[in-house]
Amino acid sequence: MTTITFQEQSYDCNSDENVLACLTRHGLVLPSSCQSGVCQTCMMRATAGDVPEKAQQGLKPTQKIQGYFLACVCLPETDMRVETAELLNRFSVTVCEKSMLNADVACIRMTPPADFTFHPGQFINIIRDSDALARSYSLANVVGEALEIHVKRIPDGAMSSWLVDEVKVGDTLVFQGAIGDCFYLDNKLDQSMVMVGVSTGMAPLYGIVRDALQQGHRGQIKLYHASLASAGLYYVDELRALAEQYDNLTYTPCVLHGVAPRGGEQGKIDHIIGSLGDFADWRVFLCGDPPIVNALRQKTYLGGAHMLDIFSDPFEPSKS
Repeated sequence: MTTITFQEQSYDCNSDENVLACLTRHGLVLPSSCQSGVCQTCMMRATAGDVPEKAQQGLKPTQKIQGYFLACVCLPETDMRVETAELLNRFSVTVCEKSMLNADVACIRMTPPADFTFHPGQFINIIRDSDALARSYSLANVVGEALEIHVKRIPDGAMSSWLVDEVKVGDTLVFQGAIGDCFYLDNKLDQSMVMVGVSTGMAPLYGIVRDALQQGHRGQIKLYHASLASAGLYYVDELRALAEQYDNLTYTPCVLHGVAPRGGEQGKIDHIIGSLGDFADWRVFLCGDPPIVNALRQKTYLGGAHMLDIFSDPFEPSKS
């Protein structure tokens, strides 16, 4: 018999009982559906104890390394401390720098808390104290830098308008996180990678690509930033300089309308990366507008990329 600790309460778990069944037997109501480890509705996270290999089958490596597991097929072999997947720490931070990356996108940098850990490319949930409004923003920084988010002003957007137009240096922001499995792992240093960021989808990729290079990635990296027009792009000079510094990095700014910047391409981004052909054995990162990300996910998968090698964080801007 093992012990499962959840929300500071400990529960005895029978030897033939999975974590979900144990907690349910003790009167707790947790999300679940298929009961067979397929739908992932019952996903939880272990903060202590060993996670059996079977309980992580079908999860991405980035989820496994964070301790996520499927409660309905997890037969614990040791005592475990677990939490629901959405249970997150809350932090208060000070805005230390703010600038406009283009006419509509603000870069907000915050002094990182000493006890905050993350992987470049994950996202945080900014929470406005006045009304508890919350929105998700990807981290664009690497470890050791100020926390950086890119906020695009959405017409009538309650959170984006507040962050872009009202928040100033010295203000305090509250967030939860970090969350997400769209980040770099150094388990395949020679694997080719393609990264596509649409609009502020460049934010997580700006952190991921620099993290990969700092960790010594040797495979080729093809980085694309897509926007409707050149005015929507940003960090062009910084990314060109990075590509000049690393021989295995190629940076391509892309626009749907008008003339592309020097070294860029004009046209639909799915057509542009389609010219790469076979994506077998490639690692793929896709971030930004959900319809475009979904189309790119399908294209790269049909082009040979393994589903477990496709990482994405598509965010649907809220209208409220």
